[in-house]
This record gives sequence, C-alpha cells and structure tokens, in this order.
Amino acid sequence: MKLDFTPEETAFRDEVRSFLKDALPDDLRRKMINRDHLTKEDTVRWQRILNARGWAVTHWPVEYGGQAWTPAQRYIFQEEMALAHAPEGSPFNVNMIGPVLCKFGTAAQQERFLAATANIDIWWCQGFSEPGAGSDLASLKTTAVRDGDHYVLNGQKIWTTQAQHADWMFGLFRTDSSGKKQQGITFLLLDMKTPGITVRPIETIDGEHDANEVFFDDVRVPVENIIGEEGRGWDVAKHLLGSERSGIARIGLSKERLSQLRALETRLAADGTLTGEEQRRLAHKLAEVEVELRALELTQLRVVAADAHGGGANAAASILKVKGTEMQQRMTELVTELAGPAGLAMPDHDHAPNDPDDGWVNAAAPFYFTMRKVSIFGGSNEVQKNIIAKTMLGL
Repeated sequence: MKLDFTPEETAFRDEVRSFLKDALPDDLRRKMINRDHLTKEDTVRWQRILNARGWAVTHWPVEYGGQAWTPAQRYIFQEEMALAHAPEGSPFNVNMIGPVLCKFGTAAQQERFLAATANIDIWWCQGFSEPGAGSDLASLKTTAVRDGDHYVLNGQKIWTTQAQHADWMFGLFRTDSSGKKQQGITFLLLDMKTPGITVRPIETIDGEHDANEVFFDDVRVPVENIIGEEGRGWDVAKHLLGSERSGIARIGLSKERLSQLRALETRLAADGTLTGEEQRRLAHKLAEVEVELRALELTQLRVVAADAHGGGANAAASILKVKGTEMQQRMTELVTELAGPAGLAMPDHDHAPNDPDDGWVNAAAPFYFTMRKVSIFGGSNEVQKNIIAKTMLGL
C-alpha cells in the first residue's frame, strides 16, 4: 500500500498553505501560538472565513455544502491547519450535529439548521454526559416524557462544553426505561432559551470556564425536534461519536508543538538556561517523541489509504485516539519541564507577560492541566483499549 502523496495531492497542499497564509488573521494565529484562550467571537470569525471559502464543513455531503475531497485531502487539510496555527471551528457544529442532520434529519430540519450550523449562525452544545453517565453513557437518566406534541424534560447534564454560549443543544434523553439501557433513548434538539433550562458554570483547574452543568425543569420540547425515531437515539449517538473521534489523534497539532519545543530547546540552550546535561536529556526525550509521532503518522496514513480504497479501519480509530491523546499529553509534560518552577503559577488573565516570547511559560500550567481531559473525552482511553482488545486480539 503506497503511502506517498500524489502530485495532485501535493498541489492541493500548496493551495491550502497559500489560503491559510493569506486568510488567517494574525491576531488569531498569535493567540494559538501563545495558547491564549479563544473567545466565542474568535471561533465564529474564523469559521465564517472558512465557510466563505467553502472549507468549513468539507466532510459533509456536497449537497449540504461539503467538498468531494478524498481521505488524503481531508488529512492534508487538517494537518496544514494545525501547522499554520489556525483555530479549529466549532466541533459541535462541524463534526457532530452537522453530520447527524445530514444523515438522520428530515428535509425540514436540514433546511432549518444546516446552513446556519455551517456558518455558526447557530452555536450548538452537546447534552450527553450526566452525573453517573459519562463513559457509560447509556446509563443516562434525564427523562423526556411525551405530552401531546411536546416532550417534557427533567434532569441534569454535566460537563456541557460552551453551554453558556449555545443557542441550541443536541442531546440524549430517556423516553423509556423498560428495556435494555441502550434502548429507550431519544435524540432531541432544544432551543436553549426554552423556559426551565438553567446553565451553571464549572470552572476547571486551568482557570477557564468552558464546562457547565445544565438543569432541566419541566422543559417543553416540540416533538418535531426529534432526530430519527423515538427510542432509537443510541443509533444516532453512535454515528455522532464516530464523527467526533475521526480526527481526535490531531497529528498535525502534535507536529506543530514538537516544532515549537525544538525552537524552545534551541533558545534556552543559547541563553544558558539549560546545562549541557539538561540539553542531552531533553534532546533524548524529543527524539523519542519524534519517533513515536512518526509511527502514529504512518498509522494515520495507512487508515487514509485504506479509506481511499474502500477498506475498513477496524480498530484503527481507537488506536489513533489512544496514541494521539497520549502524544498530546506528552507534549504538555515536556513544555512544563522546560518552564521549570516559573511555569507552576497560573496566569494572570488581566495582564500580558512582560516579554511576549515568554508567553509559553505562563501557559505551561493551564496547558498541562487542560490536556488531561483529552484521554477521557470522545470515549476514554480505557474504553478504547477494550475495543482494541476485542476487535484485534479477540479477547
């Protein structure tokens, strides 16, 4: 199986690079380099730039605004975005509810939501996890009871990212408890301005507010907002989770961070911050990371090549998720090690660092803490290892 890019794919890479060089606002690029927190307005602005080019939702079907790109083109685009320090669009819009609406939505739902979702005229959040129903999502208990042409919702969701900004939520709710726990779950869309919805912030250890608790107290949702069939929401959720995990290895992001680490190594060695022994130890660690990253990239390219020839990825998505997130966390550990004691303090968001080149030191601790979550979301790594064991090893 050939893993080299064709001349056409290389030309496509050049096209993407040229676009990103011209279209990416410098203030957003600088925020990404310094690990600054992106505002809602930052994300909306960049996704609308991509959408104007036709590149915001490239993996959607062409009839809904997507591009008929090959798996190799999609891989190249994701990698070049990361290497250019471009923000991601809203994953809830682009990678989650969008593909679900394309596959399961009615014509009326597609007409109402898809174009607005691609342009972030609607900001979505995901109502899946609950207290006691995270990795074991099928144990969810928030109820949706049919009352005429509405469902009445009661219960709680937790870790709801960006709910404080959201216009709409897509979520899973229990409409029947009589069968197996995967049965009786229904996928619903709900307007976040509906009476009875309360959003309460969760401040995470990195000092940011992205996560929330969401409470439902007799919230009435029109039956027309159901996706798929009542009680068959688990099938819709599996499709969504497959889309969520598809790019979770984020190899381009890790390559960009490795490049930054090497630049930091050179700078700190030149100014005498690192001793000769420290330089040798760090060089050894960076070489190990580079080898692992190359192996991960080859695995990703094999999946891309298999997809291009109609082959199944088998458990490759789980392998990429496990190794990709471990790699992302390893990068944060090396950044924290380089920062030393100065990197232990949480940043003062009201004051910029005296030296802009030292912004990475201020970001070291929150960067380390926030990346602990990547091995949990999208299906915890422990769950992914079980999938690998069953699918590939027959255990």
